[in-house]
Amino acid sequence: MSTTESCPIPTVSPPKHLESSIPADNAEPVSDNVPKYLQESGVTEECKKLILSLPTEKGWVANHLHQYQGFWHTTRHLQALLTCQRHFQAEDSDILLVTTPKSGTTWLKAMVFALMNRDQYPNNNDHHPLLSENPHVLVPFLELRLYIDGQVGDFTTFRSPRLFGTHLPFVSLPETVKNSPCYLVYLCRNPKDTFVSLWHFTNKLRKKGMGMGTNSLEWSFDKFTRGVSLYGPFWDHVLEYWKESLENPERVLFLKYEDMKEQPKVQVSKLAKFFGRPFSLQEETNGVVDGILKLCSFENLSNLEVNKTGKLDTGEDFNTFFRQGEVEMLRII
Repeated sequence: MSTTESCPIPTVSPPKHLESSIPADNAEPVSDNVPKYLQESGVTEECKKLILSLPTEKGWVANHLHQYQGFWHTTRHLQALLTCQRHFQAEDSDILLVTTPKSGTTWLKAMVFALMNRDQYPNNNDHHPLLSENPHVLVPFLELRLYIDGQVGDFTTFRSPRLFGTHLPFVSLPETVKNSPCYLVYLCRNPKDTFVSLWHFTNKLRKKGMGMGTNSLEWSFDKFTRGVSLYGPFWDHVLEYWKESLENPERVLFLKYEDMKEQPKVQVSKLAKFFGRPFSLQEETNGVVDGILKLCSFENLSNLEVNKTGKLDTGEDFNTFFRQGEVEMLRII
């Protein structure tokens, strides 16, 4: 498949509850001070009945994690997953960027957005969208943005090829994705570094979430190694996509975070070729590849004003998505 058109900036409406959504029984009014990522209102009767049959444990940030199709989700995310599975219609040219949380998601989104839009937005353009918008806005999550809080995604402003992010395990992808030739790019990170980054990230969200205090390293490590983390178990998530990349290499590309850090030019060129848009000799001579890498570098993205002061409409500060961006091997501080 050849992908020739630019990916426009998506316009996504603010989250809205479906008319069929029913608030939790005897739910107290939610304070405006509580971030949306901590709220669990608007859960349908279908979802509530399903939860009664699922294993449930204490969450890292939200109150609960529920095990569905072998993987763990918050109540709010589970509702979004079910809506996404039911309603999302994949297109053959779609590009889904898949990760476990804290595995280089923001970097991958920025890289692919810049790569696919390099004709429309040259790297030396002072108006490049990545200079004024967070990568999670430019490449929205399916289940965490387009189908969250009971809304059904509006794709009328999207043009082909559409770019999406997701943390969903392969087993939980909508059937239209599994049965489509659309592209899946999976980025895997060393589990030690993934855990450390996840521990810091979730504690930052807890601190902001009404002074909840922090989870200890020991408690979090026990949860992670047992697989009880958001979209965990980690290895099951990774191995599903690794297997798919071996069986269907033309539509599933498996990348490693450490390889992207060590050989970024090789990896971005691999991405371009995978999408059917390899860099031309002229582009390489003109420094297009180096420009994309510079634009999407941790140093550049983390120092942009939008990523230092902005926030998602669900309450997460953009700066919580940028910590060190290094291969740390369990360096805690």
